[in-house]
Amino acid sequence: MSRRREHFRGRAQLSGPWAADMELERMALPPRGPLDLPLSLLELGCGGRFELLEGHNPGLDPLSTLPWGLPPHAPDLAAELERRFLASPDWLPLHHFERAHRFWAREPEPRALFGLEPTPAHSELRAQRDPATGRVLGFAEAVLDTPGLSAKNSLSLRRAPGPPAEALRGSSTNFPFWPGGLDEPGLDQISARGDQEEDVDFERDLLTVPPGWQRGVDFQPTAASSAPGLLALPGLLEALDTWDLGGLVDEAGGAEEQPKGAKDAPSPTPSPRLARTDSLEELVMKKVTPKSSTAPPAPVQPPREQQWAVAVDVSAPVDDFYKRVPDPAFRWAFEPDAFQKQAILHLEQHHSVFVAAHTSAGKTVVAEYAIALAQRHMTRTIYTSPIKALSNQKFRDFKTTFGDVGLLTGDVQLHPEASCLIMTTEILRSMLYNGSDAIRDLEWVIFDEVHYINDAERGVVWEEVLIMLPEHVNIILLSATVPNTLEFADWVGRIKQKQIFVISTRRRPVPLEHFLYTGNSPRTQDQLFLLLDARGTFLTQGYYAALEAKKERTSKHAQTFGARQPTHQTTGPGQDKNVWLSLLSLLRRRDQLPVVAFTFSRNRCDEHASMLTTADLTTGAEKSEIHVFFHKCISRLKGTDRQLPQVLHMVELLKRGIGVHHSGILPILKEVVEMLFSRGLVKVLFATETFAMGVNMPARTVVFDSIRKHDGSCFRDLLPGEYIQMAGRAGRRGLDTTGMVIILCKGQVPEMADLHKMMLGRALALESRFRLTYGMILNLLRARGLRVEDVMRRSFSEFHTRRHAQTHEQRVTELRQALEAMEPVETTGDLADLPQYYDSVQELRQARQLLQRKVLESAAGLKALSPGRVVVVCNSVHRNALGLVLQVSTDAGARSFTALVLCDVPPEDGTPAEGTNPPSPVAEAEAPLPEDLLLTKLFLPEGRAGHVVQQLGPGDIAAVTAKTLRISAERILEDSRRRQTPRYRKDPPAAAAVTAAQELLRLAEGAASGGLPPLDPVNALQLKEPAVVEAATHARRLEAALPGFHCPHSPRFPRQYAVLARRRAAEAELEQLQFLLSDQSLLLLPQYHQRLEVLRTLGYVEPGGAVGLAGRVACAMSSQELVLTELVLDNALTPLQPEEAAALLSCIACPQPATAELQLTPGLRQGLERLRAVAERVGQLQEACGVPEPLDDFVAQFGPGLMEVVYEWARGMPFVELARLSAVQEGAVVRGIQRLAETCRDVRGAARVVGDPALGAKMEAAAALIKRDIVFAASLYTQ
Repeated sequence: MSRRREHFRGRAQLSGPWAADMELERMALPPRGPLDLPLSLLELGCGGRFELLEGHNPGLDPLSTLPWGLPPHAPDLAAELERRFLASPDWLPLHHFERAHRFWAREPEPRALFGLEPTPAHSELRAQRDPATGRVLGFAEAVLDTPGLSAKNSLSLRRAPGPPAEALRGSSTNFPFWPGGLDEPGLDQISARGDQEEDVDFERDLLTVPPGWQRGVDFQPTAASSAPGLLALPGLLEALDTWDLGGLVDEAGGAEEQPKGAKDAPSPTPSPRLARTDSLEELVMKKVTPKSSTAPPAPVQPPREQQWAVAVDVSAPVDDFYKRVPDPAFRWAFEPDAFQKQAILHLEQHHSVFVAAHTSAGKTVVAEYAIALAQRHMTRTIYTSPIKALSNQKFRDFKTTFGDVGLLTGDVQLHPEASCLIMTTEILRSMLYNGSDAIRDLEWVIFDEVHYINDAERGVVWEEVLIMLPEHVNIILLSATVPNTLEFADWVGRIKQKQIFVISTRRRPVPLEHFLYTGNSPRTQDQLFLLLDARGTFLTQGYYAALEAKKERTSKHAQTFGARQPTHQTTGPGQDKNVWLSLLSLLRRRDQLPVVAFTFSRNRCDEHASMLTTADLTTGAEKSEIHVFFHKCISRLKGTDRQLPQVLHMVELLKRGIGVHHSGILPILKEVVEMLFSRGLVKVLFATETFAMGVNMPARTVVFDSIRKHDGSCFRDLLPGEYIQMAGRAGRRGLDTTGMVIILCKGQVPEMADLHKMMLGRALALESRFRLTYGMILNLLRARGLRVEDVMRRSFSEFHTRRHAQTHEQRVTELRQALEAMEPVETTGDLADLPQYYDSVQELRQARQLLQRKVLESAAGLKALSPGRVVVVCNSVHRNALGLVLQVSTDAGARSFTALVLCDVPPEDGTPAEGTNPPSPVAEAEAPLPEDLLLTKLFLPEGRAGHVVQQLGPGDIAAVTAKTLRISAERILEDSRRRQTPRYRKDPPAAAAVTAAQELLRLAEGAASGGLPPLDPVNALQLKEPAVVEAATHARRLEAALPGFHCPHSPRFPRQYAVLARRRAAEAELEQLQFLLSDQSLLLLPQYHQRLEVLRTLGYVEPGGAVGLAGRVACAMSSQELVLTELVLDNALTPLQPEEAAALLSCIACPQPATAELQLTPGLRQGLERLRAVAERVGQLQEACGVPEPLDDFVAQFGPGLMEVVYEWARGMPFVELARLSAVQEGAVVRGIQRLAETCRDVRGAARVVGDPALGAKMEAAAALIKRDIVFAASLYTQ
C-alpha cells in the first residue's frame, strides 16, 4: 500500500509533456479483491491532483470531479458531533476539563463599531439621451419613491408593504400611516432646539477648518454650463477637482508659511454662492431661471373663512339624477328618495357626506351604494358599527346583496380579503395604530350610528379613528337626527381638510302617533288617549282625558278601601299582568302587532314575559314554523347546552309569540329572537334600550313600560334623544301608514311638562367624549413623526377654540408687522421710569377690577350700592366725575347701574339732553396722571353745573365712596323718562334732579384737592376672602408709590405714554393669540403631562421620549394597559396553570363584584393578591402624579366575581352546571368569556414582544381551553 501511495505521488509530481499525457490517460486500477483495503483515489479537476479517500465508495465511478474541484459543503453537525464525542469517549476525559468545552477566540475589532449603514439616497441621477442617436446629453435628478422606507421607520404610504401575515391587522411595532389633514412638521418645529442642543446656523456658521488645524477645505462652487434642467457630468467632476484641500497637517506638524506678499496680494473674486437647496434639479433651475423684476409685495388679504360643512337642500326632487348618473353602481327595486339621490351624487364625485336621517328613513342605501362603488373601482370599504350584534346583522345583509363581504370582530375573522369589511370601530382603531396595509386600498369608511359618539366610555374611539384616517380615505357618517350636524361636520372637515356635505331629512317617512294608556278599569281598558298626533301637535285634551280616567279609578279605590293613593304608585305583579293582557288584546283586535315593549330592567323583561302565561298570539302554523326554526338553530349545540333552563324557557315563550331581548340572554338565543321577529313570528318583544341602538328591526307599535330609567347613578326621566331613538322603531316603511307609540300609565300619569319636554324636546347634541388613554399616548409616541398634542388639538373638544386658528394666525402676522412699524418708546431722561409707571397703572386697574367684582358678587356690596350712594365715574366720557346711584339692575349676569352724573352744561341750549353723552372731555388713549388714578382731583364744571342720567356698567365706576345722599330716586327717574320724549325734551329738569346735582357739586368742590374717602371693602363691607385682602393691600401699595414717579412731569409724557400703551396692547394681544395657537392652551395638556409622568416613572417612556420595551408591551394591550403590562413583566402569570391564568385575567377582561366567598386554588389566591398589589401600586403612582382617579375606585374595578366560573369552565365543566356558580346571567357570562379570549390574545402578543415563548404558549393554551361549546358558538348571521 505504501508503494502505491509513493507511485501515485510520483505521478502527481510529473510536469511538462508527460503531465499533459497523464491528464488524457485513463487510469486503470487492478480489480479489487477481498483483501483490498477500502480506499479510493479521486482525481481533483484537470490539474493532475489526486486525493486518497477512506471507505468504500462504489458510487464514485468514474473517480473524477469538476474541473475546479468539488464545491465546498458543510458537514452535518449532528453526525459530526456524534462521531467525535459520542462514538469516541477519548475526547471527553474525566480529568481534562479544558476539552469539555471548546470556543473560538475572536479578535477585538473596535473599528467595526464605527461602521454605519449608508443613508439611503432620496434621489438618483438618470441619463438624458437623444431619442434619435442615443447620445448622452446630460444627467437629471429623479426622486426615488421609497428610499429605505418601511413600516418600522416611516408613516408614508409609499413605504414597502409588510409581511402578508400582518397585512390585515398590522403589528404593534409598525408605524401608522400619516393622518389626513395633519400638517407635517414645519420649519419652526424642526429647527426648535432642545435644552442640550447647540444653536448652529447651518447657512452661515458652518466651520471649514477642523479644531486644532490651521487650514481647512475651501468649498467654492464653480460655474457650470449645461442645458436648462440638466446637470453635465464633466462639470460635476470638475467641481470636485477645484476643491482646495490645502496643506493639511496634523496637530503635531505645522503648515507651510505663506509668502510674505500673500496678505497684500489681491484675492480672487469669489464665484457667486448658490442658494442652499435639497435638490440638484432645483439648484440648476434656480441658476438658469432669470430673476424677474422686483415688484412691491401685494397687500395681505384677510383669510377667507373656509366652509368645511356644506348643507345640501333635499327639499326639491332630483329630476336629472339619471342624466348625471347614467350608469349607477347599484340599483334598487324601489326609487330612492331625494336625500338618497343627493348622497349618491356626492359619492360619485368622491365627496365625504354626513347623512342624518330619521329612523327607518333608509340611511343604509347610502352605505350600499358606497360598497358597490368601491367594488366597481376595485378598492375597499370598511363598515363600522358600535356593537357586535349590528356587525353580524350587516354582514348577513351585505353578504346576500354583494357577496364579496368579510367580517372582522374580536373572535371572528371571515373573508379578510373581501372588498367590504365589516368591523367594530375599536378594531379599525387598532388597524390604524398598527399600520395595517389594508388601509392602502381603502376608499370609503362608513360610520354607522355616529350618535354613539356621546357614549361616555367608547365615544373617544370615534374621535381617534376620524383623526387617524389617512388623507385618501373618504368618510360617510350615518346618524339619527341631531341638532348640531353642521357643527360636527365642520369639525370633521377641518381636521381632514376636506368638505363634508350634510344631508338631513325633515320628517319621518312613517309619522308617529303617541298615546297614553291607563287600562285600569273596564271602561278605559280599550281606550287610547292621543297625546301627540302625526303632525307633531301636542293635544292637551288627550292628556286631561287620561288624567280624569286615572282620577276616577283612584277615587273609586279610595271609596272601596278608604286609603289614599301614594304619589308614586307602584303596581303589583297581578295588576301588571292585567294591564299587559288588556293592552295586547286591544292591539291584537286593532291589528297593531308586532309590538316592541321597552322595559328598562333586565329582570322586569323576564318577569313580564313569564307572567303572560295565558297569552297565546300565534297560530298553529306559526308554532310549527317556530319549532322547526328554533331546533334547527340550536342543533349545533351540545346536548347539555340544549337543555339549559334559559333555552327551554325561551322556546316555550317563542311558541306563544313572546320574545325577550337583553344583554343577559345567550347570544345565540338573541339572534334566534331577532330572526323570528324579523319574520313576524314574534308578536311581543320585551327588550331593553340596547335593542334600539342600531338593530334595524322596526315594529308596528312601540310600548314604554315606564318613562323613567336608572342611568347608573340615579333614576331620571328619558331624555328627548333617548325617547326619539326608541320610539322611532315604530312604523314599518311600506307597510304602515303611521306608527303607534304607547306610554303605559300603570301608576300616576306623568306630568304634562315632562311629557312635552320628552316628546318635543331637542335631541341630545353630539358632544365630545375625548380623553387621553395610556394606549393612545404610547401609540403616538411610538411613531416619532406624530405628537400627542396634535391629536389633542384636533379633538372635537378643542373644536370651538381652534376653529378660528387661521384668523388668529393672520392676526399674529399683522400684529408683528405693526410692532415692527411702531415708533420706539423714549425711555431716557425723565422718562426712564415710564415702563414701570405703565406697569403700576395696569396692576392698579386690575386690582380695582377684582375688588369691584367681589363687591358686586357679595350681598353687602349690593346693599352698599343702593340708591343714594355717591360713586366716582371714570370712562371714555367722564373723568373722575361724581355720580349718584339711582337704580341697580336685578340681572346678576350683566349688572348695570342707573346714575345721575355731574357734567358741564353744553353751550348750545344750556341744558344737557337726558340719556345722551355730552362731549368727551378726555380721550381713552390719554395718559392717566397720578391724581386721576388716586381720585384726589375730582371733576368740576367750568361753567354752570349740569347733570346727565346714564346707564353705567361695573367698569365705569372707578370708586365707591363712603358718602350717601338722601334723594328721591323715583322722581329723578320718572323725570328722566319724561324728558326722553320729544315733547318734553326742552323742559327744565325736575327739582329733585337739580337738588341732587347741586349736592354732588358741593361734594366735589369740598374734596377737589383731596378726593372723597373710598369705601373699604375689607373693613366696611367685611369681605375677608384672601383674594380680596391681597388685592386691597396691593392696591394701597401701588397708590402710595404713584407720586414717586418722575415721568408724569415730563412734557413728552402724554405722547410717549400713548405710544407705549399701543405697543403694550399689541404685545398683549399677540401674546394671547400665540397662547391660543400654542399647545399650552389645550384643555387636556395637564392630564397629558400627568399620564406621561406615570409612564416615565414606570419606565414605559425613556427620558428622551422614546418608547421602551415595557411601552411596546403595553401597546399590544387593548385595555388596562398598565396593569396587564406590569403582570407580564413581573412574571405573575408564569407560575400559574393555563386555566388559572385565564381565571386571573378575568378580573381584568370581565370584572364582576364578588357577591359571595370564592372557592379558589392557592395559586389563584396568590395571583389575585399579586394583581391587587399591582393595581394598588399603579393607583398610588397615578395619585402621586396627579391623575384624577381615586385609588379605591381604581383597585375596585378589578372585580373577581367570575374567577371561579372561568376557572371551572377552562377545566371543562358543562355550561349547564356553570350557571349555578354565579348569580350573573348567562349572557353576561358568555360575553365576559369572549372578551377574555381577546385579552389572552393580547397577552400572547405581548409575550412575543418581550421574548417569553413559555408565556405565549400558556396564553394560547388558555384561549384554547375556553373556546368551546355554547360560549363560542358561531353566529347565525355568519352561517
